[in-house]
Amino acid sequence: MLHKHKLLKSLCLMFITSLLLSANVKALEVRLLYVGPEDNSALKGVEQGIQEANLQGQFLNQKYLLENIDETTASQHQFGAYSAIFLNTKKELITKLATKLSDKAVFNLNSADDSLRYACIANLLHTIPSNKMKNDAVQQWKKKAPDSSAVAQAWHPDFLKFAARDLNKRYKKNFNVPMDDLAWSGWAAAKMTSDTVARLKSADPSKLLTFFKTELAFDGQKGINMNFRQTGQLRQPMLLIEDGKIVAEAPVRGVANPPTLDSLGIINCEK
Repeated sequence: MLHKHKLLKSLCLMFITSLLLSANVKALEVRLLYVGPEDNSALKGVEQGIQEANLQGQFLNQKYLLENIDETTASQHQFGAYSAIFLNTKKELITKLATKLSDKAVFNLNSADDSLRYACIANLLHTIPSNKMKNDAVQQWKKKAPDSSAVAQAWHPDFLKFAARDLNKRYKKNFNVPMDDLAWSGWAAAKMTSDTVARLKSADPSKLLTFFKTELAFDGQKGINMNFRQTGQLRQPMLLIEDGKIVAEAPVRGVANPPTLDSLGIINCEK
């Protein structure tokens, strides 16, 4: 009995010592940059993702730091310290910065321009759907509902499945506005970044970029593992909205060809 008591005491001391040592280990700092307007739902989405990352980071000894700059100062900014860049700006600046910062992931949060996908800039990742993705989703739905006037969106505040209800609630509580496409796009970019840092235990930008392009399987509260095409576009389901309500999802079952996410949008790079 005495032996067991000594053993228990020894294990308790080891556990306490381990806690004290871990408390003294400097947290892994992950520096991230948002470029774009401050009063915008894309930034709110990024901030939502960073808040969630820091809650998780308390247990993983990781700390996420977000800096914001506007596009007028972007050309003179020093970008070396950041693990990833989030852009909410015009197409020309997105192209310029992605080309300049080729060693790290640059996320396009706002531009649906198809030409950015055809260009296939190796480090440019699009969490916002392209124009062709949205058009393909609408055309699929019209084969089932020819008279529909639905539009395609990445997100909707009434989406409830796959833990979407909880994400919408968290966002609405934080910002007192409903989550929209830009907000989801910003949240998704921040969330997949923090998930990847947690998995790799590294904030090295080149390692993150490689993982995004080759191994990512991101749920995004849409109920399916999503990843990036060679065009940089995030494969993702679309919601079809008519009169403010969700009427369907795309790929539309029984219509989509192929019956997968690759029925939506640009698949190949421009030759």
